[in-house]
Amino acid sequence: MENQYPVRFLNRMKNMLNSNEYVLFVKSLHQDSLKGLRVNTLKISSDDFLSFSPFTLSQVPWVENGFYYSKHERPGKHPYHEAGLYYIQEPSAMAVAPLLAPEPGEKVLDLAAAPGGKTGQLAEQMMGKGLLVANEIVPSRAKILAENVERLGIANALVTSESPQSLAKRLPQFFDRILLDAPCSGEGMFRKDEQARIEWSEENVWMCARRQAEILNCAAQMLRPGGTLIYSTCTFSSEENEQLIEEFLDQHPGFSLIPLPLKPGFSRGNPEWTHLKDEKIKGTVRVWPHIAQGEGHFMALLKKESFSSDEEEIQSCNGMKKKHRNAKSRDKSVKSALKKTINVFKEFCTAFDWNPSFDLSIERITLFGEQLYLLPEGSPDLEEMRVLRAGLHLGTLKKNRFEPSHALALSFPRWAQVPSVSYRADQKEIESYLKGETLPSPGDNGWVLIQVDGFPLGWGKRIDGIIKNHYPKGLRKNI
Repeated sequence: MENQYPVRFLNRMKNMLNSNEYVLFVKSLHQDSLKGLRVNTLKISSDDFLSFSPFTLSQVPWVENGFYYSKHERPGKHPYHEAGLYYIQEPSAMAVAPLLAPEPGEKVLDLAAAPGGKTGQLAEQMMGKGLLVANEIVPSRAKILAENVERLGIANALVTSESPQSLAKRLPQFFDRILLDAPCSGEGMFRKDEQARIEWSEENVWMCARRQAEILNCAAQMLRPGGTLIYSTCTFSSEENEQLIEEFLDQHPGFSLIPLPLKPGFSRGNPEWTHLKDEKIKGTVRVWPHIAQGEGHFMALLKKESFSSDEEEIQSCNGMKKKHRNAKSRDKSVKSALKKTINVFKEFCTAFDWNPSFDLSIERITLFGEQLYLLPEGSPDLEEMRVLRAGLHLGTLKKNRFEPSHALALSFPRWAQVPSVSYRADQKEIESYLKGETLPSPGDNGWVLIQVDGFPLGWGKRIDGIIKNHYPKGLRKNI
C-alpha cells in the first residue's frame, strides 16, 4: 500500500509523526474511506429523518446531524436525495461550519464554496435569515454549487463566481463571518482520491501555501471588525496549516486565534511544526485518519479585533459607495417593469392558491433577463458581478405569464398546503417522474407540486387528467 503513495510524501509524514504514530498512520491508508451524509435541517430534523430512513446510519461524533452510512448503500440514488433531505459529505468536512457558528440575520461568506456542503451547513445555522454568499471562482464548479444550493432549498444565498481579489475590492469589511475551505494539496483525501495522489508534489504543496495565503488575505479584508473567520484544509502539510496561520497572525496583528474545542477524535495543532514554536498554535485542530473516523482535516478560527485603514481598503470602500449610488439611480428606470413582473407573479400565486410569506417589495425582487429572483436581506449591489443565483429563483416571465422554477418547488416545506400530489418513495410514479415522464392524475387543471412522502421534488402541470412533467431535463435520471 505504501508504494501507492509518493515516496516524498511518506518521508514527510515520517518526519512529522513519531515512529508509533507513523505506523498507525500508514495502516490507516489501507482502510476504506468512510462515507457520510448530513441531514438537511432546513427540511427535516435528524430525529424525524431517522424515524423513516432507508439506510443503516451511525452518528458522526462531532456534528449532530451527520451520519456514517455503509459503503454498500447508495443514498445518492434515492429520491430523498433529489428532494434535498440530506447532503452526501465526507465526515471530517462536516466539522468546519459548526465551529464558525453563524447567527440568523448575519452576513456570511463561504469564499471557496463548491460543491456546497459547508454552504448548506451555514444555511442551516442561519435558518433562512440574513445573507449567505457562496462563491466559487471555477465556473464549472460554481454551476454544481448553484445546483446544490437549489436542491437543499436554500433561499437566502447569492451564488457568485468571482476571484477572491475581486470580491475583496467590492466588499471590504462587509461580512460578519467568513468560511475559507482553502484549495489545497489534498493529502487528507489521498485514500479516497487517486488523482490527488498522482498530482502531488512538494512543489505543489508550496504553491498551494502561497495561494492560500493570498486568499486568506482577501478574506481578512472582507471581514468586519469583531467578525470571525474559519480557515480549513483537507491536507496534512504544516506549510498549508500551522505555518500558514503563524505567518498570517504575524502579518495581521489585528487578528487573534480563538482556541477551538477538541471534539471526539480531534487533535491539537503542533507548534513544533512552525518557525516560532508559538504555543498558541495549539488552538488549531487536526483530524487524523488513524485517530478519528474521517479523512485528514485542519481548522483554525480567527477573530478580527481591529481593522486595517490602508489606502487600498479606503479606496475600495469609496468605490463601493459610488456603485450603490449609481444602482439607486438606475432603479428608477426599471421600477415600472418590476411592478408589472411582481403583479404577474402574484397572479400565479392566486391561481395556485398560495399566499407567500416573503417580502414582495421592489427592494427585494430583481430580474435577470426573464428570470425573477427574491434577493436575500442585505444583498450588495450585484451589477457587474458574475452571479449564478441571486437568492431564491422564483421563476421565468414568459409573455405575461409566469412559470415557476425548480428552486421555488424545493423551497416549500413538507406537506405544503398547496395543490400537490404525493407518492411514496417506492412507488413507480416517483421513478417515472424523475425520468421526465408524464403521470396520470385526476383533478383540476393547473400547476401541482410533486412530492415524495410529502417532500417537494418539483413541478408538474395537470391538463385533463395528465400531469405534464416539469422536472428539469438536466436532472432527469434512472433511479
